[in-house]
Amino acid sequence: MVKLVNLLVRQDDMSHEEFVEYWYEEHVPLAKELPHANKYATSVPTAPERSEYDGIVELYFDDMSDLQAAFESEVGQEVQADLANFAKPDAGPTLYVDETVQMDGDV
Repeated sequence: MVKLVNLLVRQDDMSHEEFVEYWYEEHVPLAKELPHANKYATSVPTAPERSEYDGIVELYFDDMSDLQAAFESEVGQEVQADLANFAKPDAGPTLYVDETVQMDGDV
């Protein structure tokens, strides 16, 4: 399993609340249509005034070729273009990682 982790920074002209509202109401429905994605998780800080980032997105794929195909698709292109409507695409780091679960609630 490959996971894309992106730490998001909001656009300068948006409050944190406006950022989250746009992300969840406009962007999430589009991103949920990404082909080949197995899981899509979002996180927002509980104390945004004390956080360097406004949100975290995690997208799970079977492998890197599925991740690449997802973002090369028409929906993937739309998702990437829409990101600039509420976030600064290059302001936060993006990680491509192999996830290893060390503990799960089912243990």
